[in-house]
Amino acid sequence: MACVLAIETSCDETAVAIVKDRTCCSSIVSSQIPVHQMYGGVVPEVASRSHVEKINEAIAFALLEAQLDWGAIDGVAATCAPGLVGSLLVGLTAAKTLAVVHQKPFLGIHHLEGHIYATYLSEPELKPPFLCLLVSGGHTSLIYVKDCGKYEMLGATRDDAAGEAFDKVARLLNLSYPGGPAIDKLAKQGNPAAFPLPEGKVSLPSGGYHPYDSSFSGLKTAVLRLVQKLEQETSDLPVSDLAASFQETVARSLTKRVIRCALDYGLDTITLGGGVAANSGLRKHLQEAAVGHNLQILFPPLNLCTDNAAMIGCAAADHLSRGHSSSLTLGVQSRLPITEVMQLYKALG
Repeated sequence: MACVLAIETSCDETAVAIVKDRTCCSSIVSSQIPVHQMYGGVVPEVASRSHVEKINEAIAFALLEAQLDWGAIDGVAATCAPGLVGSLLVGLTAAKTLAVVHQKPFLGIHHLEGHIYATYLSEPELKPPFLCLLVSGGHTSLIYVKDCGKYEMLGATRDDAAGEAFDKVARLLNLSYPGGPAIDKLAKQGNPAAFPLPEGKVSLPSGGYHPYDSSFSGLKTAVLRLVQKLEQETSDLPVSDLAASFQETVARSLTKRVIRCALDYGLDTITLGGGVAANSGLRKHLQEAAVGHNLQILFPPLNLCTDNAAMIGCAAADHLSRGHSSSLTLGVQSRLPITEVMQLYKALG
């Protein structure tokens, strides 16, 4: 079993974890939410500076929590793509330095592959093939997981990601950042059928609609126009009903696409990854639909939905056990399709 120290700094979480095969030995996550709340979103330069300030302490705490020394570590990993370039550089530089100093293999990990591997930590017996719905602030993707490093993108968003839509609608409703948890909490008090909202559809050149792709910009605009209309009619905006109706529409839309995709490809297991995977409305819709179609659906624990280094370590441990490592000349990339993940590795000599 490979034991890996992993670093995740792709956005605004400074995270370090030690993972042995599919077991998390320690996980440290230092959140920057309080730092970015005043701006209503992540400021890249501020995020990078915060990573620099926190990374060494996080590494020390991860080793202390796991009660391991460097003799027990087989490799060092860091997220290298996709993400904010400045943030990625902090984690990648730290990982490379540790790999050189302690003479360990270095692995650059794709952030989305990490989210796929989050479910392996809670479901260690899980094996491909399966379908993964990855929903976060930057991504909404349906990924056919065939094996370690072998992925096929079956569906994606054509505009806003689901998490991005949650944040934008939260701002329209004057809710706190991040928007996902704020809307989820408020939606529990509202009526999801109060306001019919449009599910985004992606047209095909040949006619009809793409069965797996999503679109959320039209939904966001519909909420904006509805809020503007209601503000002219009343001084007491029905925020709970608006939040519930928006969340219901997103959950229903994603569930339709996920179930249809799984059935079309003959996949009987569905996993989730990303921050929006923690949304209670989406979980409820998917669970009910999966039971109706005799499908197995696996949700990662809430602490593994948002960005963390344990998921990065789990992916790295699998790659390392297969003889994969990365060159110390590997750089960071703000964008990289998950279908090209194997270009990050070379065979161990």
